[in-house]
Amino acid sequence: MIIAKAWRGKRYAVLGLARSGAAAVRALVAGGAQVVAWDSAEAERAVFAPSPLRGEGWGEGQPSNVALGTAPHPTLSPEGRGLVDVAPLDDLSGFDALVVSPGVPLNTHPLAATARVAGVPVIGDIELFAQARADLPPHKVVGITGTNGKSTTTALVHHILKTAGIPTLMGGNIGLPILEQQPLPEGGVYVLELSSYQIDLTQTLDCDVAVLLNITPDHLDRYDGFEGYAASKTRLFAMQSVEHDAVIGIGDAPSAQIARGLSAKGEHLTKIAPGVCMDQSNWPALQGPHNAQNALAAIAVVKALGVSEVDIDRGLTSFSGLPHRMQQIASYGGVAYVDDSKATNPESTAPALAAFDRVHWIIGGRAKGDDLDACKPAFGHVVRAYAIGEAGPRFAEILKDSMPVENVGTLDAAVRSAAANAKPGDTVLLSPACASFDQFRDYEARGAAFRAAVESLA
Repeated sequence: MIIAKAWRGKRYAVLGLARSGAAAVRALVAGGAQVVAWDSAEAERAVFAPSPLRGEGWGEGQPSNVALGTAPHPTLSPEGRGLVDVAPLDDLSGFDALVVSPGVPLNTHPLAATARVAGVPVIGDIELFAQARADLPPHKVVGITGTNGKSTTTALVHHILKTAGIPTLMGGNIGLPILEQQPLPEGGVYVLELSSYQIDLTQTLDCDVAVLLNITPDHLDRYDGFEGYAASKTRLFAMQSVEHDAVIGIGDAPSAQIARGLSAKGEHLTKIAPGVCMDQSNWPALQGPHNAQNALAAIAVVKALGVSEVDIDRGLTSFSGLPHRMQQIASYGGVAYVDDSKATNPESTAPALAAFDRVHWIIGGRAKGDDLDACKPAFGHVVRAYAIGEAGPRFAEILKDSMPVENVGTLDAAVRSAAANAKPGDTVLLSPACASFDQFRDYEARGAAFRAAVESLA
């Protein structure tokens, strides 16, 4: 577990007790902080609820000498660890910070407004990690953001470093919460995927290498227009020391503008231009033009960290990709079935369509916008489309003049219809360009349902 000496004796309010919030509570208490925690979900609160047995409810392997109590102002336990109290956060006076999960909307949640009025900093688990860095063995941090491609690029950088024998962990918006993991030895590299929400909650993370892949409209319900969303991404570089490296994709105007604003970095600024021709034939998990850009960004990162060309080549070749991101899950009768459930907006679906010659496209869910304009350049690759979910009727109407389209409603029906129509050499592609929440818990559940439907064909 990663902890900071600076937390000892301080008081923190923690709102949201899912993965990152729970990890923050555990780390803060282990570091000697006083914590009052709350979540609207009873099941999440129950993990930290008071118990006659100290430490009960923390889960196997968690420290049993963490005292749990109901005192409104807990103090340090005799063992030197902090205390946690589960109680509504009505009054923030006396707290050193409010720690919130990235899912808490800072623009609308009343507690965030209360914290601002009270002058209490609102932070997240990544800021807590930044505060702990001084107490960790010497290391480096890579921070990767962008609307699309963050997870693949983060995993790729992590994989290349591992291939090169460099101690590394990945966290942030991917994998285990970073505070939950054991600190790296000297010379290690922490690779963090950072959403705009996480950057909003971070003030002091000085990345040795900061990466911006792209910026396209997304999450606009949380920001004052697209400009506010782009400004959030920009803050990753504002927190950097001038001598640290920046890698920026300049395929869109907002990202290119950010790169121009960092021109003073000189040799510490790498720009990734779109449309660079690369031989991707030896990289089975990195197909398509978008993955060429992800690979170029990852290469720039690891070169800045001193990784050799030989290790970079080995890492690119052996990278197996991530679930639900252009992942081929089966091939029946010469037809490939590809799970790209993570593509939750048209901008992330467009390169997936372009990566295959003959596509049976499963599209739909809860739309994030009213059009599919970003996908239009790749419409020529689509043999037939199968619309599902809330957006199904709307998208079927949009697509009907460009390709054959069926409004089939459900994912299972889409798979069965696509399988009936596909010919050898075709690809059945789930790349929905939508969120999943109309029919599924999340994009992972949607991907699992796709796999189950495909496997039922056998």
